[in-house]
Amino acid sequence: MDYLQTKGRIFDIQRYSIHDGKGIRTICFLKGCVLRCKWCCNPESQEYGIQEMTMGGKTRVVGRDVTVAQVMETVEKDRPYYARSGGGLTLSGGESLCQPEFARDLLRGAKAAGINTAMESMGCARWEVIEQVLPWLDHYLMDIKHMDRGKHERFTGKPNDLMLENAEKIAACGMTRLSIRVPVIPTFNDTPEEIRAIARFADTLPGVEDIYLLPYHRLGQDKYQGLGRTYPLPELLPPEPEHMERLKKAVESCTELRCQIGG
Repeated sequence: MDYLQTKGRIFDIQRYSIHDGKGIRTICFLKGCVLRCKWCCNPESQEYGIQEMTMGGKTRVVGRDVTVAQVMETVEKDRPYYARSGGGLTLSGGESLCQPEFARDLLRGAKAAGINTAMESMGCARWEVIEQVLPWLDHYLMDIKHMDRGKHERFTGKPNDLMLENAEKIAACGMTRLSIRVPVIPTFNDTPEEIRAIARFADTLPGVEDIYLLPYHRLGQDKYQGLGRTYPLPELLPPEPEHMERLKKAVESCTELRCQIGG
């Protein structure tokens, strides 16, 4: 099983998570991202290189090189929780597809062990890259951030053409469950019109039944200072619960999708 020796670079493994997929999950955070979203809560994920980050007066190294086998040692520890809750392994980042062989073999290792797999991803990669992970993936949690190409590029650094095209291809191939997730960011995409546009697109994707609205939060803001960077959106405040409910109703007014706030 040579794939267990495939090496990759991660910056965290989080156990006992109830987000990013069904049940209790272990989330493996991979280093590297092709986008530069202004609101990113994991800025330490953006660079592939190993970094130092100072938090609370303490400096720590962010990033370490591991094999699939080493990650699976941690994942296996919580197998009883997966069995009871329907949970498993979730890949996150960054963008997991920036390390395609490592992501593929992590998912393959989990499936070989009988563990459910999920991946949180923007789908910002060549289709040939995405194709190689799909056979080992139970649930693709795909971010769709905006339907307007120019606004998407201004806030993330890249246009949205490739992501939307890949969403259509993933849905059409029918190899994995696909769910759409929308980070709701004030000044970027938090109007009912913008959310309805994303929901209508999601509703055209074969097999897609649910959409998640993820409210903006400021939990990663201190990390920018710890990395010697300036947070790009310092005046932004999280949306009020009442506003999130209005956006949820906007989705429900124009689609049959199950809409959930958070998750």
